[in-house]
Amino acid sequence: MAVKEKKSGFGTAPVFFTAISTILGAILFLRFGYAVGTLGFMGTIFIVLIGHMVTIPTALAISEIATNQRVEGGGEYFIISRSFGLNIGATIGIALYLSQAISVAFYIIAFTEAFAPLFTWVSENFWPGVPRQIISVPAMFGLAVLMLTKGASMGVKALYFVVAILTISLVMFFLGGNTSGEEVAHTAEIFSIQFGNLSSNFFIIFAIIFPAFTGMTAGVGLSGDLRNPGKSIPIGTVTATVAGMIIYFFIAYKLAASATADELTQDYQIMKQIALFGPIIIPLGLAASTLSSALGSIMVAPRTLQALGMDDSLPFKRLNKVVAKGKGANKEPVAATLLTSIIALVFVIMGEVDSVAQIISMFFMVTYGSICLISFLYHFGADPAYRPVFKSRWFISLIGFVFCIWLMFKMNAKYANISIILMVLLYLIISYLHKDRGGMQSIFQGALFQLSRKLQIFIQQESKETPKDEKWRPSVVCISKSSFERDKAMRLLGWISNRFGFGTYIHLIEDYFSKAANNKSEEQLNRLLEISGEDNNVYIDTLISPSFTSAIAQIIQLPGISGMPNNMILFEFDKENKEGIKPIVENIALARSANLDVGVLASVNRKVNFKHGIHVWIKQTDYENSNLMILLSYIILGHPDWRKGKISIFEIAPVGKVEEHRQKLIQTIQTGRLPISPGNIEIIESNNDVSAKDTICQYSMDAGLTLIGFREEQLKHSDQVFDGYEALGDVLFVNASKERTIE
Repeated sequence: MAVKEKKSGFGTAPVFFTAISTILGAILFLRFGYAVGTLGFMGTIFIVLIGHMVTIPTALAISEIATNQRVEGGGEYFIISRSFGLNIGATIGIALYLSQAISVAFYIIAFTEAFAPLFTWVSENFWPGVPRQIISVPAMFGLAVLMLTKGASMGVKALYFVVAILTISLVMFFLGGNTSGEEVAHTAEIFSIQFGNLSSNFFIIFAIIFPAFTGMTAGVGLSGDLRNPGKSIPIGTVTATVAGMIIYFFIAYKLAASATADELTQDYQIMKQIALFGPIIIPLGLAASTLSSALGSIMVAPRTLQALGMDDSLPFKRLNKVVAKGKGANKEPVAATLLTSIIALVFVIMGEVDSVAQIISMFFMVTYGSICLISFLYHFGADPAYRPVFKSRWFISLIGFVFCIWLMFKMNAKYANISIILMVLLYLIISYLHKDRGGMQSIFQGALFQLSRKLQIFIQQESKETPKDEKWRPSVVCISKSSFERDKAMRLLGWISNRFGFGTYIHLIEDYFSKAANNKSEEQLNRLLEISGEDNNVYIDTLISPSFTSAIAQIIQLPGISGMPNNMILFEFDKENKEGIKPIVENIALARSANLDVGVLASVNRKVNFKHGIHVWIKQTDYENSNLMILLSYIILGHPDWRKGKISIFEIAPVGKVEEHRQKLIQTIQTGRLPISPGNIEIIESNNDVSAKDTICQYSMDAGLTLIGFREEQLKHSDQVFDGYEALGDVLFVNASKERTIE
């Protein structure tokens, strides 16, 4: 069902005018001539083009996202928070809000430059060093009163008026002549590239000029007040962005053709010398542009803050309630506007905020980069629910994101690092206060799904030409009916899959599939996920099957978590309850039919003694299991739980062959570059009076984990192969499908 449009609200024009008036703002009148004089026409064109490598992808990305979902109040913040999650959205949203709020102060300070002749006259005749705040503070008060009493509707009406003045001033500028009344530069000179200036000053000038292009998203902040955001945001934003870029091209050419480089660099208001009626119309245009930019910012910033408050995303609960409130049918953010005005007024009174301005520019870059990244991830994730009416291209969004990051550090690496550190700290604070809210939402799930899918297909295709034994790593599936009685099997799987391997844990529900059984399965899966914790690297699932045998038959045919077939199956039983041994013994042959290595964990109800390490027992009767056991012990020892443990290898050798077996084991360890000291290899001479099981119990009684090999043939005659180790702790019995090579 389509979302109903609001009968009241703004159309597309306010989006366009808010954006274009912010784009053609203070920088245009006060610093753009300086850029042309320093870098020349072509150098300035490069700045405009590179700046729009950020702004155009961002405008397209916003337009795309806005036509896929209902963009409610908060504009850019709403888009980011609904894509990346509320915690990350709040982090970027707070930075965005501060950027917008302090921008109001910048524009008001720039507004006072329109009265430069008045300040000069007063300073020379009445009040030497008259402060600019005598104009800026009352202007800020007036703007705040206008927004608090009349709201956005009055702001939009005022916006039309100031945009009209801005248009007239630009027309007069283009109709003006040269500063000297004669031709200043030939066309060939205008289009020449001054490479020396470009290399030394380009990014310094870029940092000064770039804020001129940041206004393209200003209209997005009105999303909550638009009748049809899905239509107005794309048309208004993209049109304003492209129109602004084209206008800057013509302004750069006009400046280069109308004044010398010295005039452009020395007179920040050179446009007055070029335009018709320049001394009057250009200050009016400057006042109009800065006032319109301030209007746009003071309309947008409170709505961002209001949206943050409605999501309970600010660090202070009471502040959330206050700023979330709205007045009237349109929910005018009165409290948010008042707070924004106070923040802006503080910076207006300070007057000089150049250092803060650079950090604020970084926050804008973070915002734009985030929006481009969202668009790229939506494309890459290929979510069927992502069906925007307006479509950009994934590579355009990726270019925008890369340029944002690159330009942040090219403009000012110091402030880029400060901005990133502040953002990380803010995220940590918000995550601590809102632990119940998730981080990344489905946008990253979709991207990871696509990446995983492509990697799995690649690995499967490559495996056709790769020997199966090459670079072996465990991909283990464990099946257990006793997940809630004991957790040793899941912990063992976690040790194996922590870094080097893959682990899938299947909780078996012996039942026929039905709706009730399925509901039970979902309930128990949620319990297991909660028990396992976030740090567990094991993939957990449940399986409904009428018998243990049928469950194994299903599991051995399924791919592992890596997407490739599992190469090992793990069973488990309680050493104090021997009833669990029989079904395992009966089904090991079934598992071996799939050429799987087999592990059988015999666990005890006591803590693991990690300090005493892992003991690996090698026997002459099942030497083919030795390398697999050594590899598994090395992999398990890589888990942080075993950081104080070590691997000890034991072997019972025939009489007179102790040293021969020792050298063979040392060579295996050294060839495989395994972190096992020769001092931890102990060869025990066979004693006919003492059984092998008794010897193992004697030496490994206190071991954290003991690995013992077994052969399938032993199970055909008796299941006693797992008995006789009651004195040991946890024991992992291992049967390799074939002998592994340690290289």
